Amino acid sequence: MASVSKVSILDYFNIVFEGENGKIESNCKACGTKIQAKRSVTSNFVTHLKRKHQAMYDDFVKRKDLKREGYSSGFLHSFTTTGGNTRFAHPISTRVGVGGGGGVGGMATLEGGVGGGSGGGLTKFDRHDPRQVLISEAIAKMIVRDLQPVSIVENQGFRELLQLLEPRYTPEPQHYVQSQLLPAYAYQAQIATRQALASVHALSLSLDLWRCFTGATSGYLGVTCHFLTSDWQMQSALLACLPLTGRFSGNRVLSDFDEVCHSHGVSGRAFRVVADPFLATTTVKPCFLPGFLLSPAPTTGQDVVDGEEEDNSNNEEEGIQNGHADGGEGKDSWEQGLGVGRVDCFSRSLEQCVREGLHSSPQITSTLAKAACFYNYITSAVPPEKLSQVFDGPGLSMGGPGTPPHAARDWAAQLKVLRRLLDSMEFLEEVSGPEELVPGVSERVLLRELTDTLEPFTEAWDMVQGDRQADRMTDRHVSISLALPCVLGLRKHLSETSTPHCPSLLLGLSQSVERRLAPVLEDPLYITATTLDPQFKLTWSSNPDWHRQVLIEELSKHSTASSPIEPNTVLHPQSQTPPTPGPASSLSRPCKLFSFIKQRPTTQAKSLEQELAVYLREEPTDEEALHYWRRKAIDFPLLANVAKRALTIPACGTVVENIFTSAGRCLRPETGRVLPKNLETLIFLKANYRLLWT
Repeated sequence: MASVSKVSILDYFNIVFEGENGKIESNCKACGTKIQAKRSVTSNFVTHLKRKHQAMYDDFVKRKDLKREGYSSGFLHSFTTTGGNTRFAHPISTRVGVGGGGGVGGMATLEGGVGGGSGGGLTKFDRHDPRQVLISEAIAKMIVRDLQPVSIVENQGFRELLQLLEPRYTPEPQHYVQSQLLPAYAYQAQIATRQALASVHALSLSLDLWRCFTGATSGYLGVTCHFLTSDWQMQSALLACLPLTGRFSGNRVLSDFDEVCHSHGVSGRAFRVVADPFLATTTVKPCFLPGFLLSPAPTTGQDVVDGEEEDNSNNEEEGIQNGHADGGEGKDSWEQGLGVGRVDCFSRSLEQCVREGLHSSPQITSTLAKAACFYNYITSAVPPEKLSQVFDGPGLSMGGPGTPPHAARDWAAQLKVLRRLLDSMEFLEEVSGPEELVPGVSERVLLRELTDTLEPFTEAWDMVQGDRQADRMTDRHVSISLALPCVLGLRKHLSETSTPHCPSLLLGLSQSVERRLAPVLEDPLYITATTLDPQFKLTWSSNPDWHRQVLIEELSKHSTASSPIEPNTVLHPQSQTPPTPGPASSLSRPCKLFSFIKQRPTTQAKSLEQELAVYLREEPTDEEALHYWRRKAIDFPLLANVAKRALTIPACGTVVENIFTSAGRCLRPETGRVLPKNLETLIFLKANYRLLWT
C-alpha cells in the first residue's frame, strides 16, 4: 500500500498570517475569502468548504477516508456530488480526480501524483488543487469557444506555453479531455437544461440542419429550445446536436427530433417549431454582395466569400439530392411531420429575399467588384488615422492585411461599408492614388441606388439579428412580433422607390418579398404576436376592425387550449380547467363584529374581449414586451397567457445556426483542416457556453 501524506483542511487555504496562541489568517484558494481561526479549531474552514465549494469538501472527506484505509493510487476512482446527486451518470476513469474552484466539472489529472516534482525540485500541483482545476477548465473553454481540435493539448508549443505560464501545472492528455472532461461538461449542461424545462409553461423549438460541405453525406441536426421562466425571463438552450451520416431523409431527421423532445420532456409541449422547408434548411450559403470581395483572395483554401458566384446555380438542391434526401419525399415528409406547428425563420426568409433580388440584377456585379478594388487599395495605402475618419463605425473597422473582419462577410455589413465609401468618396479621392481605381460617376449612381434600395432591408436585418453577428454565443431573443411591421415597411419602401439604373433589382426584390414575406400579413399568428407587442398593438393596421376580429378568434383558440400543440399534430382547441383559487386570508372577517362594513362586491373576471379592449385603449409604449407582460399579467391574465407563448417564437436564427456558419468557414476541406472528433460535443458546449460558464 502506498503511503499518503497528511490530510489537512488547511491544504485548501493559503495562510497569510500566523499570530500568537495559534491564531491564523488565511485565504481560500478557490474564491479568496478571508477566514480567521485557530489551528486547533478548524470548523470555520470546514464550514466554508461545505457551504461554498461542495466538490472540494467532498474531496476532503474522501481523502480522509482513504487516509484511514490506505489505498493505491492506481485503484483510485473519484466522483463528485452536489446536493446529494451524482455529477456524472457515466463512469469516470481512474485518471479523473476531484477539485473545486468554481469549475463545472471539478476534475484534474492524476498525472505526476501527489507531491510529484519536475526538474529543480519544483512541486507539481496536487490533483485536487483549485489552480490545477481552473487551468484545465480554461483550456476546455478555449477548445469549446474556438472550436479547436482537442489534439491541441498534445502540441509541443502549447505545452511549452503552459510550462512557461504555470510550471506547476500538469498538462491533461488528449484522450482524457476528449473522453472525460468535455463529455462531463456536456452531461451537466443536459441536466441543467432538463431541470429548467421541467417547470416552464411556454416554449418553442428551432430546428437547424447543416452539412459539412457541398456534396458531403454527413451533417448535424441541432434542436434549440426557447422558453420563458416563471419571472418572464427568456432563455434559449441547445437540447442536442446530433451527427447525421449517410443518405439521411426527412423521416430520419423527424425521428431524431422526436427522440430529442422525448428525452428532454418537451414532447407535445412546444407552441411552435421554427424550421424551414427541408430543401431550404440544408447548407444555404451566407448572402454576400456579388463581386464585393473586401480582401485579396487567399492563395489556398478560398473562403466562402469568393464563392458567391456559385450561388447563381442550383448546386445546393443538387447536393441535397445527392447527399441528403430523396428529392420531394424529404420535403413532403418534413412538412407533414411538423404540420401546422411549423413556422419559417423570418431572418432567413429576409436574407433569401435579398439574395434573390441581387441575383436578378447581374449588371451590378462588375460595379461592386470595382468598388471592392478601390476599397482594398485605400485600406492598404492610406494611413489608418485617416481611414478612421471614414470607417470608424461598429463592425466597420478592418483587420490586418489580407484578413477581412468577420463583419465584412455579411451582406448587411458590406452595405454599410459601401455606404461609407460612397459618402466619403471625395475625401478618399484626395488621399488615394490611381484614378483608374476610383468608381466613375455612373458607377457611383448605380451603387447609390443599390444602397438606398437595400437600406430598409439592412435596418430590418439589424433589428432581428442585432449583436448576434458580433458575438455568436449571445442569448439575445427577438420574437416574431417584429416580422409583420418589417414586411409592411419593406412593401411601402419598394412601392415608393425608383431605380432607373437597375430596375431588375427592384423588380426582383418586390417579387421575392411578395412570395416569401407577404403571407405573414394574413397569418393570424403574426397578427396576434404583433398586436400583443406593446410597442405596436394595432397601430400598424389599415383595417383595425377586421384585424381585431381575427385577433379575438386566435386568442380564443389559444386561451382555451389546455396545452400547446404537438409538433406533428393539428392544433385543436381544448377545454381548460379553471385555475385553483388562492388561499383565503388567515384573518377572516367576523360576521357580527364587522357587520357595519359593507360587503365587498364580487369581482367579475374580464372576458377576453374586455381585456383586449382595455389593452388596446392604452397608448403603445416602448417598454420591452416581456417586461410589460410581467407587469401586466395580473391585469390581463388571458392575454398574458397567449403572449407568453407567442413571444417564445424567435424571428432570427439560433445560436447553433450561427455556430454552424462559423464552423463551415473554417472546416472546408480545401483549407486542410479536418473535422475535430466529437464536433457535436464542441458545438453543443459552445451553444450552451453561457449556461455553463457565466
